[in-house]
Amino acid sequence: MNYRSAELKDIPGIILLEKKYHKDSISEEDKPGGFIGTFFSENKLKRLIEEEKGLVVACDGEKVVGFANSASWQFWETWPVFHAMINDLPNIKYKDTVLSVDNCYQYGPVCIDKDYRGTEVLPNLFECSRQLMKDRYPILVTYISQDNQSSFQAHSRKLGLDVVKQFEFHGNKLFVLCYDTSKEIQILKKGDCHEI
Repeated sequence: MNYRSAELKDIPGIILLEKKYHKDSISEEDKPGGFIGTFFSENKLKRLIEEEKGLVVACDGEKVVGFANSASWQFWETWPVFHAMINDLPNIKYKDTVLSVDNCYQYGPVCIDKDYRGTEVLPNLFECSRQLMKDRYPILVTYISQDNQSSFQAHSRKLGLDVVKQFEFHGNKLFVLCYDTSKEIQILKKGDCHEI
């Protein structure tokens, strides 16, 4: 497996995963295993890769089998739900720090092909993503739908993200989780994302 910053050549594989696991297109059979709620166009993916430098992929050979997004709040602010989240940041305190657009970033969505779930792929993707963002922001913030228990359990129990509050937007109930980006996750060694 290879874990690295996404490149433009990865976009078709990322879009295939998005289409397969987005909440509006996922099969009922696959939904209990987790889903994503945000779909990125090719243009948004290019921006994540070129401008934000926060998109990472897990590849099995040449095939993209997972991805994790991370970006500044400036990237997210055009979506109504993220605009509401930005406005709520001053109401969140994590480890004695009141959140702002300057001291934290939005992590997610994360999408992993079902054949690779429950393996080392999630911790490795998370760690690769953390490495890319840790020097820019001390705090990671993510929002997980309360309907998406698979993702919630994986991030809170397996990765150790802390639940800091609940958030509601247009009837969708979300958990708000934070993480100290100075804390390393097992598996990957120090340095850049790499092949394992």
